[in-house]
Amino acid sequence: MPDCLYIEMHPQNPNPRDVDRVVAVLKRGGIIIYPTDTVYGIGCDIKNTKAVERIIKLKGLKPKEAHFSFICKDLSNITDFAKVNNPTFKLMKKNLPGPFTFILPGLHRVPNYFLSKRKTVGIRIPNHKIPIELVERLGNPILTTSLKDSDEIIEYTTNPEQIYENYHNLVDVVIDGGACGNVPSTIVDCTEDEPLIIREGLGELRL
Repeated sequence: MPDCLYIEMHPQNPNPRDVDRVVAVLKRGGIIIYPTDTVYGIGCDIKNTKAVERIIKLKGLKPKEAHFSFICKDLSNITDFAKVNNPTFKLMKKNLPGPFTFILPGLHRVPNYFLSKRKTVGIRIPNHKIPIELVERLGNPILTTSLKDSDEIIEYTTNPEQIYENYHNLVDVVIDGGACGNVPSTIVDCTEDEPLIIREGLGELRL
């Protein structure tokens, strides 16, 4: 991989050439830092095992404990990777795209790193053009995990220039999409009869 690229993108109108540059890196097994509608995330192509393992190491996790979420381009894309019943589909349609992570029963197509012991998977469709464009051009979902700050008070780094300073030796691309927030997504478990919020975040769930 080449030295880390720092690419500025308009959050709602990213340059297609810049998107293609990042997608080329993802296809080569690169890992990227990118903005979402909540906090900056770190990710890769979910089908590239070596790239996923790099992120596991970067995050200081054990492989068997590393269950990440991933970003899909739209609701039709979700059904390729998870079981979605009608009530859950209606709930997701009301709230996506948006700042939510939905926990769903995973299908066999999902790589093992993304399945919990309960065989569930976390899926996001953020309300942010950059990650959606990346997934669209790549043709696969991308891994998403929040970029934690070493400062427990700040918790999430919001400044892309500071992110580049901290991570340029560890990742292949940092996308500057402007300052993000510092509140993560709301996590909704949809594996039982009734949806259960297991982490209160930015999103306010509409039932």
